[in-house]
Amino acid sequence: MSDLSDEELLRAYRNGDAGAFRVLFHRYRGPLFNFLLRRVGDRGRAEELYQDSWTKVIERCSEFRGDSKFSTWLYTIARNACIDHQRKMKFRGHASLDEAQRGADHPMVERVANPGLAPDQLALGQALGERIRIAVEELPEEQREVFLLRQLQGLGFKEVAEVVGVPVNTVKSRMRYALERLQLGLDDLREQAGKGVEKA
Repeated sequence: MSDLSDEELLRAYRNGDAGAFRVLFHRYRGPLFNFLLRRVGDRGRAEELYQDSWTKVIERCSEFRGDSKFSTWLYTIARNACIDHQRKMKFRGHASLDEAQRGADHPMVERVANPGLAPDQLALGQALGERIRIAVEELPEEQREVFLLRQLQGLGFKEVAEVVGVPVNTVKSRMRYALERLQLGLDDLREQAGKGVEKA
């Protein structure tokens, strides 16, 4: 059953095959959860939104017509769950988790004690990955959303446009601005790498 397409699995589930749903659920476990986690910045909240997204898939599976890919439909549901969550937080008078992290002097991960290796002992790859993660978090919401869907989830520009609900050219423009901002934000790393080469 794992060799069936997403759309075939959803069709099988609609015809009463619960196993088909389990395959779909596990197929998107990592990618969808990571997308939500990067949107809200809190593991518990991301887990809650992940469950909410799948509940909506179950409730609305009869609405899926196959005009777009299943993944596009799923990410649209997840994105809307994030937007609903952010609206609720604003209604309650709280800033969203993303805004709170960006407004702080340091991201949450830097404000929690690290019981592992000292910072100077971290591998260069890990340090670089952390810098990139922070730079992505600091992107404006619209650019970050497009960057995450395109680069981390592997959706095409057309699919991203369907999920976000804007023209393809707008998605491409947001992606270009995101990449330019990331390049500027990480420019000091290139300078450091250049100095390292000079010393060698």
